[in-house]
Formats: sequence, structure tokens, C-alpha cells
Amino acid sequence: MTTRRAFGALAAGAALTALVPAGDASAAPRYRRGGLTAADDFRHGLGQWVTELEDGGTVTAARGVLEIDVPGGATVWFRRRLRGPYVVEYTATPVSAGGVNDRVSDLNNFWNAVDVRSPHDIFATTRGGALAEYDHLRTYYVGYGANTNTTTRLRRYVGEAGVRPLVLDYTEPLLTANEPNRVRIVSDGSTVRWLNNGRLVFDYSDPEPYTSGHFAFRTTWSHFRITDFRVWRLFNRP
Repeated sequence: MTTRRAFGALAAGAALTALVPAGDASAAPRYRRGGLTAADDFRHGLGQWVTELEDGGTVTAARGVLEIDVPGGATVWFRRRLRGPYVVEYTATPVSAGGVNDRVSDLNNFWNAVDVRSPHDIFATTRGGALAEYDHLRTYYVGYGANTNTTTRLRRYVGEAGVRPLVLDYTEPLLTANEPNRVRIVSDGSTVRWLNNGRLVFDYSDPEPYTSGHFAFRTTWSHFRITDFRVWRLFNRP
């Protein structure tokens, strides 16, 4: 898809997007989950994950926690390719306890990601964790901000260097230190939704949707503890 067509698709879809007002969790759409298709209890290491680190740091999975403690960009990919319709769920807590990387910033996700340089194997192309290295993805991306990152954004990457089309850009909600974020991502054909603690943050209707690809946690200079990663089939639509 050309850049012009991509921006046209975004304009058409943006007219159908909505943000639920703060505190109005009852307005979020409800989904009945089907069977569990993937999960990690983070007790057996990083066998289901691939890490890409810009400036080192540590990523571990033990005792029920995926811990990401990094001084620069970090992307942690789930190895299995996901196909919709599905729902991803996890809980992420930004740590602020005096550590060198406890900056509380950037709870981000890629999903339905495909690298246009190796569309059948996202791991066939080497990336080093810097954000610009992901411009060759076709993917959805949410950047949930805090600290010096003062916005929460939904982007729809189109696989072109230097092009990261912005769908929606909000100045809130933002992260709060040491408070858990129960995230739910819905991939249901043209319907793309990202929820946090029951609040519908992004609701986007994509006329040319990405319906399969890889999921990743993404952050930069921060410290997160992630638990309860689950992927469910979407049993029926609201």
C-alpha cells in the first residue's frame, strides 16, 4: 500500500474512532472470550520471547514476572505469530523504587506486526532496539506515555522508512508510578481496540486491517514488571 493510500485509510478510519471518557469503564465494549490460544506465566525463562535491546539492560522471566529494566530502547517479541480474531491480555506495572532505570515511561505495544523485508519470518531481519529500526514494520503501535513522553498515541505503521502514520494522539491517560495496568488488545478484523483497566483508550476501524502478525512489548529507558500474559480466541463480537 502506498503512503498516500495509507493516509487516506487513516482518515477514513479516524472518523469512526472514539475515546471513552475517563472513569466511564461501563462504556467499554464487552467480549466473551473463547479458548486460550497462548500464554506465559513467566516461570520458565524467556523461551517464548525474543529480546532486542538498544543499550543493554536486563530482561528476565522468573517467579511469575517478566521484568524489563533497560537504559534505552527495548522490544520483547512473542515468538508465535498471532491470527485474529483474538484478544491479548496482560498486566504491566511501571516500577519507581529508586533504580537507575525507574523513570516511569513508555508502556508500548506492537501487534499484528510483519516486517516487509522478511514478511514470512519477522526474526529473519536483525534489529537492535532503536525505534527507527521498526519503520519497516506493517503494524499497529500504541505508545502509552508518562514522564517526558506526554502523549498516548495510536499509530499504524505502513512499512516505509521514516513514515509512522499517526491515528490518534492524546495528552491523557498517562502512566502512574507503581500502579498496575491491566491491558486488553482486541484484534477483530477491521476493529482495533486497546483498553487499560477497563477503559477503552483506542477504538479504531481500519478499512485495510492488519489481521495477523507478531506481538511485542516495547519501552525505552524504563523498568516494568509484566504478569499474566494471555491470548484468547474472540468467541463472539459485541
